[in-house]
Amino acid sequence: MTFCVGIKVEEGIVALADTRIVKGSEQVNKQKLAEFQHAGQSLFTMTSGLRSVRDKTLTYVDETLRNEESTRDRLYQFANLFGEQLRRVKTEDGPSLAATNHSFNLHAIIGGRLSADANPQLFYLYPEGNWVEAAVDSPYFMIGRTYYGKPILDRLLRFDTPLSVAVALAFLAFDATRTSVTDVDYPVDLAVLSNDGSSPRFQRFTETELAPISTQWTHALTESLKQLPMQWAAPLLPTPITP
Repeated sequence: MTFCVGIKVEEGIVALADTRIVKGSEQVNKQKLAEFQHAGQSLFTMTSGLRSVRDKTLTYVDETLRNEESTRDRLYQFANLFGEQLRRVKTEDGPSLAATNHSFNLHAIIGGRLSADANPQLFYLYPEGNWVEAAVDSPYFMIGRTYYGKPILDRLLRFDTPLSVAVALAFLAFDATRTSVTDVDYPVDLAVLSNDGSSPRFQRFTETELAPISTQWTHALTESLKQLPMQWAAPLLPTPITP
């Protein structure tokens, strides 16, 4: 399976993706957060679903951009192109995939900043090729294993959340997911693009590097749980034994 999350806050955007791919009883690691170059600018794509569909779509996108005379200077234009090529792949491969009971289920998150964009942009693309943009009241997108990391983002993430905290929340959403499932795991790829930057910064982290952060978070939750008021449940609990 897959875990990918893209976050847009007032100060910029964050993207995090795991690298675990499970094929039957086999487990391998493949990059899901991919850098894409266009007109001297850098952007990123993340996908869940069939990797063959993802690879073919990106190949068609790259081919189209190479053959165009004009340059796309807004990220939504790139998102439009990605959607167009995704529909092209569905036309070509959809029937054969359906014949073997494979769903055409590619979901994508695209983020970055092209030359005419005032700020970093973040888009979510559906398998049908249409897209929605991250907004003040919906500052994140998640694809793949979405159930386990969603609660922490819904509870703590706001559009005015500092960029550094957004990075932390992206990791904690991943950490919650990998704790509960076996098909999401390290290493993780992280990209950050602030409003004053032109290209995302990318870095890969191993479990050894981030284990202390996960341990500290578990400790903080444990200590917070100990301090949780329980008077409301007193009628249900055994009467405390006092010396």
